[in-house]
Amino acid sequence: MPPEITANRGKATIEEYEESTPLTTPPGEPQNFPDEVPAHLEPYLQTPPTQGLSEDQVADRQARFGRNEFKEKKRNKILHFLWFFTGPISYLMEVSVILTAVTQDWINFGIILGLLIANAVIGYIEEARADSAVAALKSSLAMTSRCYRSGRLIEINSVELVVGDILALRLGDIVPADARLLGLDSTGAPAQTNLQVDQSALTGESLPVKKQQGDLVYSSCVIKQGQQLAIVVRTGPDTFIGRTANLINVTTTPGHFQRVINYIGNFLIIITLILACVLFIYDLVELRVLNGSVTGENVLDTLKEVVVITIAAIPVGLPTVMSVTMAVGAKELAKRQVIIKRLTAVEELSAVSILCTDKTGTLTLNELTFDEPYVSSQYQKDDVLLYAYLASESGAQDPIETAVRSAAEKLHPNVDSSQGVLGYTVSEFTPFNPVDKMSFATVEELGTRKKFRVAKGAPQVIIALISGGDGQAEEAVTTFAHRGLRSLGVARTQEGSENWELVGLMSLIDPPRPDSAATISECEHYGLSVKMITGDQSIIAQEVAVRLGMGSLIFDADHLVDPNKSEDEITDDCLRADGFARVIPEHKYRVVELLQNRGYFVAMTGDGVNDAAALKKANVGIAVHGSTDAARSASDIVLLSSGLSPIIEGIKMSRIIFQRLRSYALYRITSTIHFLIFIFIVTIAEDWSMPPILLILVSVLNDAATLIMALDNVQISPLPEAWKLGRLVFLSCMLGIFLSFFSFAHFYIFRDVIGTEPPELSTIMYLHISSAPHFVIFSTRLETFCWRNIPAWPFTVVVLGTQVIALILSVYGFFGYDANIGSIGWPRGLIILAISLVTFLLLDIVKVLMIQVWDKYLDKRNRLPGAPKKRTSLLPWRSKHQLGDRAQEFQKRHELHSRAGYDRALRRESVSSVQSY
Repeated sequence: MPPEITANRGKATIEEYEESTPLTTPPGEPQNFPDEVPAHLEPYLQTPPTQGLSEDQVADRQARFGRNEFKEKKRNKILHFLWFFTGPISYLMEVSVILTAVTQDWINFGIILGLLIANAVIGYIEEARADSAVAALKSSLAMTSRCYRSGRLIEINSVELVVGDILALRLGDIVPADARLLGLDSTGAPAQTNLQVDQSALTGESLPVKKQQGDLVYSSCVIKQGQQLAIVVRTGPDTFIGRTANLINVTTTPGHFQRVINYIGNFLIIITLILACVLFIYDLVELRVLNGSVTGENVLDTLKEVVVITIAAIPVGLPTVMSVTMAVGAKELAKRQVIIKRLTAVEELSAVSILCTDKTGTLTLNELTFDEPYVSSQYQKDDVLLYAYLASESGAQDPIETAVRSAAEKLHPNVDSSQGVLGYTVSEFTPFNPVDKMSFATVEELGTRKKFRVAKGAPQVIIALISGGDGQAEEAVTTFAHRGLRSLGVARTQEGSENWELVGLMSLIDPPRPDSAATISECEHYGLSVKMITGDQSIIAQEVAVRLGMGSLIFDADHLVDPNKSEDEITDDCLRADGFARVIPEHKYRVVELLQNRGYFVAMTGDGVNDAAALKKANVGIAVHGSTDAARSASDIVLLSSGLSPIIEGIKMSRIIFQRLRSYALYRITSTIHFLIFIFIVTIAEDWSMPPILLILVSVLNDAATLIMALDNVQISPLPEAWKLGRLVFLSCMLGIFLSFFSFAHFYIFRDVIGTEPPELSTIMYLHISSAPHFVIFSTRLETFCWRNIPAWPFTVVVLGTQVIALILSVYGFFGYDANIGSIGWPRGLIILAISLVTFLLLDIVKVLMIQVWDKYLDKRNRLPGAPKKRTSLLPWRSKHQLGDRAQEFQKRHELHSRAGYDRALRRESVSSVQSY
């Protein structure tokens, strides 16, 4: 046995480094995912290995523990479709449908019913695209299994397995249930080798894991090497993967966008209903005073008038316009390989300020790659690759051997995948075994016929071959281990000598994807704090984080369940951490939940079964390229191209869509408030009313035109977006009140000063109410002056086009459709449109002033429930120019200091970490 290895941080015996593969394991790291079998199950685990359970025992245990499957809760499709007819706006539309039917107003009946059904169909179709996450988890299980029953090794359906069944696991098998290894081969004799199990999709570990007698293997993992008998200890929902399925089932995140719609809808509906009721009562009282009584016909006529006003006022097109706007954004993202599964995720992504991401397969390639080696003084880097290749087993499926051979074939000029090593031939080869912990080869140099031996294996074993050892190499081994790099020792002999010389140490790592660092940097540029959450070891996570420029504050998973810390303290640690290591699905779920409880919108990326619960819990779950079915099904967004770079496109598009939605909401609330104020007051004060067809035309024509907002030009915000509903309502009220002043001016000037006849007055007020609020949409596009950003030409053409239609109808008096609608001629029509344009410019100035008043005097951080109640940024606010100078200063320091130090300093001095809304 080699001597003890002296490390910089103390001493570690060679047993602490040993693995069944020729790699080092970081010293002092606890085992991932400790998982004890409850004591009450032990009596069921005494099955004779090569005998198995009897049929009676199987039946009894199946009744006690259930079948080895997940119970899927299926959603009733009809009830799910009817759910889209719920909500404040939908309820009011449904009441309006009933009232229009009662009053026999069939035109409005058809319009409202059509919009109501269209809203429900759009929502149902979008959500119906998502498959069941639990069904995907079921599909990842093995379909059949080999197990002992009544003394015979038979193949059965995996759902029939019970606790205590004896499984025969071999290379390539998918583990069908959680099982404890027995250390025996399929004949019952002691197993010659331990198992290597790929559980990366479940736990996030970047390499196959060594499993020996007494260890648990988890359901859905894949056997990569060896064969053993194992006894089933958990089945169905009690398995490791079953707990993930249960998390998915209980995960329900209230729809942020639906709450926005409800907030806006409730505000407008309450105002509309109050004014409509007042108007209804007033009209009936007036009829009673004038006529002495009120007939049923009077009530019906009054109700019809009020219903028409209500229909014109309520935002019946609000859900449809917003859905179409998001659908256009989803289509654009699909062209960029970003598939939106849940339509409202387009809007919710704009509010995300924290991006939690899995490491293995997401930030990294999930494959071992040759890193910078340690090379002895008399050799070169190429020599390490050459001799390691000569001591490797051709065709081996082991990931270590594959990484060694791939690196040599790619980087060494004399190594070819088809011809081998040019100038050398291997005459004898001894493959790696867990006893010697190294592989040997006898090599002949073809040109000189000289023979020598090469060895490759666990570094401490290779160093022990060297006479007198190698102190620098031992320090390198420890350094690699503490950086999370796996290492291999390579040695050779000289011709005619049995003395070994150390050639060097290969270092291997699962490297970051080529675009991961740039993507993380760009995420921070757009105000997203990126946190790594991985099942791998802490030191491996730190090494990857530093290489990606994320900083190295990586907490262990135990930190998330520390009984000595309060939930607030743990949440604070989550905010300042760069990531968490050694996590299981429950930990990922908890991180997302803690950050959400603090008020942050969280996006989660992942690719494995272990990510599924957190993906569904997050505000926006993102399944990366190559994800498992479970991850794709639990997510809201699926990336079809590798890496995280498509997320940047998603962030940009989501913020564009958000600004279009906010622009429409501000316009729609403003126009509704203006309409209610003017119609309510003029009806009561002047007993004047507009023909119903004109009211409906204003609502339908203008709302239809706003669908084109989905193509408007906007500026991308550098920070996460927020609705700021308090400011939205305040601003809408102010603009609506100012618009009402202009409407009353129109009414009294044309009626009392110019002396316009009633039919022409109705047409004039129609054209004004159609154009003046509609032109305001050019102002609501921006929070600054409208000329700072030019609208898209299709948007401009359609908005102006609707008013041209209104102008033509007004000029010709709707072509004699109604005697109460008169023609106003071209001069007056053009003058009214010109006044509306001037009104829009004046209101644009009012808008900017009101925003300044709100931000300076009235802002109390009134936000949608779920947004941070106060500014919780980890950093002081800095202007754009300060940021630019700061970045340049750090860039100069980067040339003199380590990358990790620079990246951490830059991140801590940047506005691009966690931002409040």
